[in-house]
Amino acid sequence: MSFLTGFLSGLARPQNGIHQDPEREKKEMQRTCAAQVNFPVQSAILSHLIMRESMAGIETIRKEIERLADPEKAKILPRFFKTGPGQYGEGDVFAGVTVPAIRKLVRIHRNLSFDEASELLRSPVHEERLLALLILVEKYRRGDDATRKRIYRLYLRNTRSINSWDLVDLSAEHIVGAWLADRDKKKLYRLAKSKSLWERRIAILATFHDIKRGIPDHTLALADVLMGDRHDLIHKAVGWMLREVGKRCNSDTLREFLRTRYPFMPRTMLRYAIERFPADERNSYLSGIIK
Repeated sequence: MSFLTGFLSGLARPQNGIHQDPEREKKEMQRTCAAQVNFPVQSAILSHLIMRESMAGIETIRKEIERLADPEKAKILPRFFKTGPGQYGEGDVFAGVTVPAIRKLVRIHRNLSFDEASELLRSPVHEERLLALLILVEKYRRGDDATRKRIYRLYLRNTRSINSWDLVDLSAEHIVGAWLADRDKKKLYRLAKSKSLWERRIAILATFHDIKRGIPDHTLALADVLMGDRHDLIHKAVGWMLREVGKRCNSDTLREFLRTRYPFMPRTMLRYAIERFPADERNSYLSGIIK
């Protein structure tokens, strides 16, 4: 039992002697205490203890990441994610922890509070931000509508911290795409016109959720919006989503989209989009002889 739980149980111990699930009991005690604690000093003590327990949880996670860190990977990853001066990942810090290891931590810490997840999401350490996002994805998957709305809003408030292609690719479809699945998509078009590279990538990656449901409309429309984008990471993302349209929706839909656009598409975008086509057809697109 944590110090905070002990403190709360002293103020609001169950009257019937029956103990519930510890997490549920803790939340009920907090609600009861909120009603019982009326004096400024007691209220300040309670707030301090809640904050202290939250920070203790984050410190535990940070120690676990430090324990899993591989110094050799920590040297390689900054080069892979282009963290040098003027590069897209400038200044990012890596501990050197693999994604499978981070996913194991997600299973352990999936009940992390929103405040703790927000704190981790603002961390300078890449793996801590990744852990926070994957926990939010898991919370979204298990949450009710109110929880999902809260996660969606938290995500969009923190896009400055979702600042690498892997962070976007592992989260955007599961939170932004899922929330907007049967809602107005205007937010995606605003993101697609953002000055932020990562918000533009979030816009197109969010449509992966619709693609998996067999709905390509907004992917194709956003591909048009992003067709003239100058950044290679957007060319790759759009080309990838177009390829998925051909794979998961309809290959003829993709061919019809490409027919009038392929001569003007960025080369990387086109290569990604036609990757699953037969070799002779790919060569025809790249040679400019498709009619």
